[in-house]
Amino acid sequence: MKATLRYLAGIAGPSGFGSNSTAEQVTQDFSSLLPSNLTALITGATSGIGAETARVLAKRGVRVVIGARDLKKAREVREKIQKESPHAQVILLEIDLSSFASVQRFCSEFLALELPLNILINNAGMYSQNLEFSEEKIEMTFATNYLGHFLLTKMLLEKMIDTAKKSGIEGRIINVSSVIHSWVKRSTFCFNDMLCGKNYNGTRAYAQSKLATILHVKAVARQLKERNANVTINAVHPGIVKTGIIRAHKGLITDSLFFIASKLLKSISQGASTTCYVALSGKTEGVSGKYFTDCNESNSSSLANEESEAKKLWNETYALLHKRLRQAPN
Repeated sequence: MKATLRYLAGIAGPSGFGSNSTAEQVTQDFSSLLPSNLTALITGATSGIGAETARVLAKRGVRVVIGARDLKKAREVREKIQKESPHAQVILLEIDLSSFASVQRFCSEFLALELPLNILINNAGMYSQNLEFSEEKIEMTFATNYLGHFLLTKMLLEKMIDTAKKSGIEGRIINVSSVIHSWVKRSTFCFNDMLCGKNYNGTRAYAQSKLATILHVKAVARQLKERNANVTINAVHPGIVKTGIIRAHKGLITDSLFFIASKLLKSISQGASTTCYVALSGKTEGVSGKYFTDCNESNSSSLANEESEAKKLWNETYALLHKRLRQAPN
């Protein structure tokens, strides 16, 4: 109840920011202190929170690489960014996160650019009311929101560690999750069932994928710590924002609820604030394996906090990718 009142009132937390803070506001005070030549890679930055994250980071002098499925939309985002910030460096590369082959191709193209990689923002996400499958015959929501980002992170992690070592600047990985991860029951969180979309329900599948992104954070944070790598990884809940994913929940009830609860919804800039804060703030230096909401460290569900569950999911995912990628034709 106290957290709800704090959210509604926009009361700032320990970071000095709260639910009403925008992405520009949370990055304004320390923008002049940022190291030069930072490079951030953002998936799903062609609309909504991702596009706003890209705009604000570019405005703060960060080189932005946008991984997008729709390059036409990506070019439009780049034009808007460069119109506001003429000196902004925005690079576009095609990626379909539901496709292992596409993720591999994207990583090869990015690494061929020989750029540093300081910040990786796994932002792209989808929601589907109907059961769909990727080209690898994996349920589409799980494939896109979780598996694609798992593979992307795995393939770029050494680059991030190397960049941090050479530059002395901490690398940061941000997984965009959702508060609805807490809706997932242990009895329904089964890796093989999620792969095949057993007893499919769109909202449950989305929630499961977002729980998986937090468990991914927990597992990778532990690995980075064991390696003494100067890279952190955290999960963020952007808040409930009426973006394309939310609009996928079509229907009279949904529209009516949005009308009634309009005061509870964040603007897109408010939704992007936590991602930008965790990516750039000096206050998050050295913080890893955590979950942030409204620009402040918060509590995820008990299931999301289980190290054993995180390790189990990581092992299952690694085994799946190893098998599928080994079988893929050259």
